[in-house]
Amino acid sequence: MSNTTPARRGRASALSLVTTLALVVGSPVARSAAGDAETTAPSAQALSTKQQTIAPIAAAMALGNMSQLDVALNGGLDAGLTVSEIREVLVQLYAYTGFPRSLNALGQLMKVLDARGQRGVQDPAGREPSALPRDTDMLVLGTANQTKLLGGPVKGPLFDFSPTIDDFLKRHLFGDIFARDNLDWQSRELATVGALSAMPGVESQLQAHIAFSMNVGLTAAQLRQVAAVLAEAGQADAAGRTRAALERHLASATK
Repeated sequence: MSNTTPARRGRASALSLVTTLALVVGSPVARSAAGDAETTAPSAQALSTKQQTIAPIAAAMALGNMSQLDVALNGGLDAGLTVSEIREVLVQLYAYTGFPRSLNALGQLMKVLDARGQRGVQDPAGREPSALPRDTDMLVLGTANQTKLLGGPVKGPLFDFSPTIDDFLKRHLFGDIFARDNLDWQSRELATVGALSAMPGVESQLQAHIAFSMNVGLTAAQLRQVAAVLAEAGQADAAGRTRAALERHLASATK
C-alpha cells in the first residue's frame, strides 16, 4: 500500500513472523495489519449460507465425531457446497488434524453421498483444481502464497533451527494445498478456524488463524457468525474458543 509508513510495514512483517511461529509452535499471537482496518471497517456482510456450513464440518471432522459430521456434511450439501469443495476441506485439514481424521471424514462423506444418491439426490460434483504449469517451482509459489496470506515475508530463528519445517510449510501447505483453486482462501481459513477451535491445546494456532482469516478479507462480524453456527451445531466448546480468540485479536488491535 503506497500510504503505509516504513514503521507500519515493518510491524506487519514482524507480526507475520509471530503468527507463523504460533502456527508451528504455539507462541502467542499479536494483531495483524488487517486487524487495524477491521476496527474502522463499515458494517460487515454476513457469511453466505454455504460459508456458514464449513466450520461445523471442520469441527466435527477434527473431533472425529461421525454423527455430528454426518449432519454437517448433509447441511453443507443442502446449502450448495459441491462435492469437490467439501472433499477439498477434508483433504486440506489433514495438515492440521492428521491423516486418520481426514481419511475417516472422507469415508463418511462417501457414505453420505451414497445415502443421498439412494434417495434420488444428485449433488453437484463441482470442479477439480486447475492444473499448474509443469515447471512450477512449488517452493517459490508456496513462499509467495505464504507471504500474501500472512501479510509479509516470514523468517526467524525457528526456521533457522528447523529448515525442514520451513520448507514443508512453504512447499506443501502454502504451495501444494493453497495453490489448489477449487476452494477459495476464505473458505480454507473458515475450515481451519473450525477445526482448530474444536481441539483443545491449540489455542495459539487458532489465534494465528483468526488473524489470517482477517488478512484474506473475513470480518469480525463474520467470525462471530462462525462462533454462532458452531454453537448451533452443538460445538459449544469450539464456539467459545472462536469467540475468545477473536476478542483477544480485536483487543490487541486497539492497543
